Amino acid sequence: MFYQKSTAALVIVVLSVFTVTAKIQKMKHIATGLWGGQHISMNVSSKSATIEYDCATGVINGPLVVDADGSFKLHGTHRPERGGPVRADETSSGEPAIYTGTIKGNTMTLTLKVGDSDEETFTLEKGQPGDLVKCK
Repeated sequence: MFYQKSTAALVIVVLSVFTVTAKIQKMKHIATGLWGGQHISMNVSSKSATIEYDCATGVINGPLVVDADGSFKLHGTHRPERGGPVRADETSSGEPAIYTGTIKGNTMTLTLKVGDSDEETFTLEKGQPGDLVKCK
């Protein structure tokens, strides 16, 4: 009786380990390097990404992973900029932001959501510079 319960418990543990391992292996990292598109440039490293927009910047802290379908939901910050000189009292490190999207081949669709504001969606290509029009 004890032998049967031990064997059943061992089988459950082994199956659980295989399931977790399979899920982890399906997760892939976002390719490092430059990704760019209209009004956006993103530099992806192994542990984070920095984003530059026409009039803002953003940071996504890792792990930068996508699921088996190429979808992701990552958390980071978003900091709006404005034209003109930087004021001495400006110290904003940004607002919390959610970055969602998908990667298909060398194309990324990235949607930015900051607080209650409307979502903004960008299309980026791996290895391409961003086409930015900076605030002046």
